[in-house]
Amino acid sequence: MEAILLSGILKPIASVLGLIMNGIYEFFHLFGVKNIALSIFVFTFIVKTLMFPLTIKQQRFSRLQSRITPEIQKIQAKYKGKKDQESMQKQQMETQAVYQKYGASPTSGCLPLLITLPIMFALYRVINNIPDFVKLVRDEYIVVAKSIEASGTGVLSDIVANFENLQLNTIDDIVKSLGVFGSSQWDKLLNSGISQEGINAIKNIGKVNNFFGLSITNTPNWRSVSILIPLISMGLNFVQNKMMAVKTKTKDGEPNPMSSMNVVMPIMSGFFCLMLPIGVGLYWIANSLFSIIQQFFVNKRLDKMDIDELVEKSQERAKKKYSKSISTSGTSISDLARKQTKSIESKTDSSEESNIANNSADDSDGNSSYTPSSISEIANIMKNKNKEKGDK
Repeated sequence: MEAILLSGILKPIASVLGLIMNGIYEFFHLFGVKNIALSIFVFTFIVKTLMFPLTIKQQRFSRLQSRITPEIQKIQAKYKGKKDQESMQKQQMETQAVYQKYGASPTSGCLPLLITLPIMFALYRVINNIPDFVKLVRDEYIVVAKSIEASGTGVLSDIVANFENLQLNTIDDIVKSLGVFGSSQWDKLLNSGISQEGINAIKNIGKVNNFFGLSITNTPNWRSVSILIPLISMGLNFVQNKMMAVKTKTKDGEPNPMSSMNVVMPIMSGFFCLMLPIGVGLYWIANSLFSIIQQFFVNKRLDKMDIDELVEKSQERAKKKYSKSISTSGTSISDLARKQTKSIESKTDSSEESNIANNSADDSDGNSSYTPSSISEIANIMKNKNKEKGDK
C-alpha cells in the first residue's frame, strides 16, 4: 500500500519535506545538537507556517458556512421528497445561487483539505523513516549495516520476528530493516557480537532517537511514562478542534451533527499515537500545538471582522475571479450572461428565475450601489435593460 501511495504525488512531496528535515538536522548538528525529536518540532513549525494561508482560507469558509447552512437547509426542506428531474434541477440551481450570493463555492471547504491530506501522508512517511531522508542519521545506520553484513545477517535471526521473509542482500535492505528497530531490538543487537564500530554507531543512534529518556522508535507503553504521548495528543487535539469549531445551528435549532467530530477525532488521535512510534506521536503533538497557536491569531483576526464584512470581501474575491476568467477566455460579459440566461431558461420557468433574482436583491437592501454577485444576476439585469429599451 505504501508503495502505491508513494508512486504518485506523495513521492515528490515526501522528497521535498525530507530535504527540509535534513536541512534542519544538519543545522542543529553544526552546534553539536544531534536529536531527531527537536528536528521534528522545528520541522512541524516550518510546515505549518507554509500551510498557514490554507488554514486562513478554510476558516473563512467555515465562518461563511454558518450563514450558508441555514439557507441550504431551507431549500432542502422545500424540495424534500421531490425526486423528479425538474425539482432536482431547481434545488441545485437555488443551492448554487446561495453559494454565489455569498461569493463561495461548495468545494471551498474541501480544497484546503484535498491539498493538506497528501502533505499529511508524506509527513508520516518522513517522520516514520528518518534514515531515508536525513543523511547524517543514515550514515550511522550504514555503519551498523556494514558491521552486520561483515558478521553475517544471521545475527538478526533472533532479533527480527520475520527474519525469514526479509530481503537482506544489500546495505540498503539492512538499513530498511534497522529503520523500524525499537530500543529492545537495539539492545539485543549490541550483544550480538558485531564490531566495535557498529556498537559505537548504535549508541549514537540511541542518542539521536532519545526524547527525555524515551526512544522515538518505540511505541507507547501503558506501564511507561510514554503513555503520556497519546494522552497529550488527545488533549491538544480536543482544544484544537474546539478552537476551530464554528457554531452552526440546524433548522430545528439543534447543534450541528459535525460537532461530534470534536470528540471522535481526539480519541482517534490518541488511539493512533498508541499504535505508532513515539516519533509520529511527537509530530501530532507538535502539529496540534502549533495549530492552536495559529488558530488563536486567526480567531482573533476573524472575530474583529463582522460576518457581513466577511461576506462582502468574499463576494469581491468571487467577482475578481469571474472577471479574470472572462478576460482570459476572451468572452465578454454580455456573451457569458446570454449563455447563462439561455441555460437557466431551458431548465426552469421564468417565474422561478425571477424569484431567485429577487431573493438576491433582497439581501442587498440598504446598499444603493448594489452590484450582482453571480452571472445569473448579471443576465437578469441585462434582460431587464433590453426590455426597457424595447418599451421605449
